[in-house]
Amino acid sequence: MVQQFKYLVAIISDQGSKPEVLARAAQTLTALSKLKPIWKDKNISVKCKVRLLRALVLSIFLYACETWTRCTAELQRRIQTLEMRCYHTILGISYLSHTSNDQVRTTIHQHIGLYDDLLTIVKERKLRWYGHVTRFGWSCKNSSPGDRGGKKEKGRTEEEVSDNIKEWTKKTFVVTQALAHDREQVEGFGPQLIS
Repeated sequence: MVQQFKYLVAIISDQGSKPEVLARAAQTLTALSKLKPIWKDKNISVKCKVRLLRALVLSIFLYACETWTRCTAELQRRIQTLEMRCYHTILGISYLSHTSNDQVRTTIHQHIGLYDDLLTIVKERKLRWYGHVTRFGWSCKNSSPGDRGGKKEKGRTEEEVSDNIKEWTKKTFVVTQALAHDREQVEGFGPQLIS
């Protein structure tokens, strides 16, 4: 019996998805730092840098995010912090300048137009995966690929995958199940349902 193990480059743990998210964040920051010459190059436009960031760096973080078991409030904050750190780096903004996250988002928006933030992309992918799994006939209510089973610790009950779905869509579990089966109405069961 082990508390966690690696399977197909993903960490399966009795703590849910937290170790996997933290490991992905560390790998993302490593990739970000390796590309410092690109981020510091004044001849490359911010728009191009953002496209490179999304293709070469953030894709590392998003790998297999659909299968993360629970996305708690703490993990959602960490995802937003990671994204802001990436944008601070490519824009050359020092943390000592005390530039707010809203100002950073506005700057990025000015250069690339409307965009989905990292957390929204994670939510969309998880909802799309939930739709596929539901149509296939599996149940997400009490289990998901990262769950190992076993005894739960005393205290607060663990958050289930279905709790995230209900929170993000503002719909009951029964309604989301019905929507997921109507693929023509809700294609991929994704962005349209995130409030």
